[in-house]
Amino acid sequence: MATPATAASSDTDRAFFGHPRGLVILFFTEMWERFSYYGMRAFLILYMVAPVASGGLALTDVRAASIYGTYTGSAWAATILGGLIADRVIGPFRTVLIGGILITTGHFTLAFKSLTAFYTGLTLIALGTGLLKPNVSTLVGSLYREGDTRRDAGFSVFYMGINLGAFMGPIIAGYLAQRVGWHIGFACAGVGMALGLVVYVIGRPWLTGSLERLKQERAATPAANQTAAATSGGFTATEWKRMAAIVILFLAASLFWGAYEQAGSTLNLFADRYTRLEIFGFAFPSSWFVSAQAIFVWMLAPVFGWLWLSLGRREPSVPAKFAVSLACVGLAFLVLVPAGSMAQSAEGVRVSPSWLLVAYFISVLGELCLSPVGLSAVTKLAPARIVGLMMGVWFLSNALGNKIAGTAAGYISSMPIDQLFGRVAIALFVSAAVMFALIKPIKKLMSGVH
Repeated sequence: MATPATAASSDTDRAFFGHPRGLVILFFTEMWERFSYYGMRAFLILYMVAPVASGGLALTDVRAASIYGTYTGSAWAATILGGLIADRVIGPFRTVLIGGILITTGHFTLAFKSLTAFYTGLTLIALGTGLLKPNVSTLVGSLYREGDTRRDAGFSVFYMGINLGAFMGPIIAGYLAQRVGWHIGFACAGVGMALGLVVYVIGRPWLTGSLERLKQERAATPAANQTAAATSGGFTATEWKRMAAIVILFLAASLFWGAYEQAGSTLNLFADRYTRLEIFGFAFPSSWFVSAQAIFVWMLAPVFGWLWLSLGRREPSVPAKFAVSLACVGLAFLVLVPAGSMAQSAEGVRVSPSWLLVAYFISVLGELCLSPVGLSAVTKLAPARIVGLMMGVWFLSNALGNKIAGTAAGYISSMPIDQLFGRVAIALFVSAAVMFALIKPIKKLMSGVH
């Protein structure tokens, strides 16, 4: 009779919708982690700019946006540290566990009403996210042997777990924060991460096989490199080219996230101040808008999965999908230009929520061309012995993007809103054009990886 460990290491393990059963553990672990992250992020900047009388910190837009960008950017930048620790010290399983503990502690620290608790909590969450985020994705990749055609589909399933958490977090934690109390919302996010830790620890036996395989691959790769031609710095010429491709994709992703992540900063403030917060007579907290992207991912992810499979050999390459993603998010901001113009044309006028919903829908079309595709590409392009580090480099694009998003939010009260949205759109269209021009050179660097 097969044990969980042997089942998880077998190519015949298809217990979770045709995928290894370890995927269900990582699915729910990441779902609860994203519940905590996006749940808190949905109201973080709103809490910082809220007046003291309503329990907020009464910070200026510029100050709050700077803190928001620094926090979210640091959370993603710390993934470099998380990748190094996993690769060189304690392995991915323990790194994820420690990261989850830090995140849980950070959210509960935020539940206390003091500036010291506020900054301490944000620091703990940023460090914990850095340890957890890249290594959960590494573990997903390790569930599949090289050449397993289920890998891309597995990341799509995993990505749906991410977005299920991203949907539930703002709905539940955001509601509690804006309708009951800010610090109740922070505590709710902590409960979510605690549940994720429970799932992760209980499910370790189903990950044992993949962890052992990952260990063996990393141990075997240096020995193989000693006999390989054209090595430099311990890497083959092909490995260097593939890592160069990751760097170019990283730059494109940074620009994408710089626009997309304004959902939690610029567009969050736009929703709270200038958008009508009701649909068909039903009033809702402004933080709920942050859930829109996750809802659209759930709607569209299966469609995109079917599309890529149906296209077969005609499926666009990774760099082509990245170029499309930049064009989509540029179009999303272009759609918001007239909404911004109407919002500031008359004091007290709030625009229809449809403007934001349409913009989020278009931006998600871009996300599905970039985010799950990028995660899968990095696990295939990166040398096995530094896949954790390279995953950290990949998530550094989120760090840079989030800092850009935070900086942009600081202009919402000092620049005409339609002008702000228009400038973002122009920058993205130019970036998309450059990316389309680089498709063939990047494909050469990828050296046969699709």
